[in-house]
Amino acid sequence: MIPHEWLDEARQRLAPHIRRTPLSYDALYDLYLKWENRQLSGSFKLRGAFNKVLSLQLWERQRGLVTASAGNHGLGVALAGRTCQAQVTVFASAEAAKVKLEAMRAAGAQLRLVPGGYTEAERAGLAYAAASGATWVSPYNDGQVIAGQGTLALELLEQLPTLERSTWIVPVGGGGLISGISACLKAGEEASWAPTLRKAGRVRLIGIQSSASPCMHHLFHTGDQSQAIVQPSLADGLSGEVEAGSLTIPLVKRLVDDMLLVSEAEIASAIAFAWKHYQERIEGSAATALAAVLSGLVSEKPCVLVISGGNIDPEVHQRLVMENA
Repeated sequence: MIPHEWLDEARQRLAPHIRRTPLSYDALYDLYLKWENRQLSGSFKLRGAFNKVLSLQLWERQRGLVTASAGNHGLGVALAGRTCQAQVTVFASAEAAKVKLEAMRAAGAQLRLVPGGYTEAERAGLAYAAASGATWVSPYNDGQVIAGQGTLALELLEQLPTLERSTWIVPVGGGGLISGISACLKAGEEASWAPTLRKAGRVRLIGIQSSASPCMHHLFHTGDQSQAIVQPSLADGLSGEVEAGSLTIPLVKRLVDDMLLVSEAEIASAIAFAWKHYQERIEGSAATALAAVLSGLVSEKPCVLVISGGNIDPEVHQRLVMENA
């Protein structure tokens, strides 16, 4: 379990560097939507990346920071590195979204493009960090990254009205975000936010992935991801295998209530729905949470949806909106 003190420390550490993102309520669908696409980097990943980098010793930052990313985490690390004057190298798939690659470069990251998908990029990044002595900043397999992501739940608890019960739906890749949220929701009475937590009532926590990359889904239900087939996905930020031995695996299996899958067609439809009904531009990873409700996969209400990011190629977004008119 992530110590509750780490979440308090993360909240204080991050305060000058992140935005408190808005929460809105859709009465028609009985949905609360947490808009992390409005975060300063366009994604919740800024929280974990900044918390990790700021928690490092000076000598750890001076060795250089290395990570692997589909884009959002790498951008967060690049921005944190720029703040701390640390060199950042990001390993990314050569097929990654161009808008995300360009954003990482603009923030000062050195990119190493790797043939294949995120799985191959992560393996290459881990090998480079081990060989070079640079400091590895995992997108999810790190307690300080998880604690940083957990600050999203602390905000949510303060923003939500009193509820008897609710269903929280969270996009899942490597499991860092849902592990941080569960650490917040499962904290004991000694946590500083315990009074606010009691106000939230009973929470059912559901993780959501694309059927095109169901690695954590397989780990959750069978304990083995070797049979998971990874295909190209609109939810690129959730794609790829989970690092073997990741601390998120036992956290997710113990603290999350269920792990579900949505199709690529349902993700595309949810992206278009968010634009038409909320005037919000969201990426495929974020759309998985909304797709779970719109498809009828999750029916327990009210639902709290974590809209995890909005860094989608404008041309892809326009096409999906038109195709799902």
